[in-house]
Amino acid sequence: MSTTDTRTTKTVTTTATTFGSTAGLTSALIRAAIAHGEHEKRTGAADPNWPDWYAAYMVAEQAGAELPL
Repeated sequence: MSTTDTRTTKTVTTTATTFGSTAGLTSALIRAAIAHGEHEKRTGAADPNWPDWYAAYMVAEQAGAELPL
């Protein structure tokens, strides 16, 4: 999300991620898990940093940004 501070005309980009319910968070985690499984298939190895990958995926998905592969 981008906002413009009218006092300085400076654009600030945020990556705030919120979920309106536990069901919404659960759905996002499931989508991240499925995508991460595909990521591990492509790399041919288990990803020990999966929490970071999940977080990046969920933030990007909610922001409408390019998703990690």
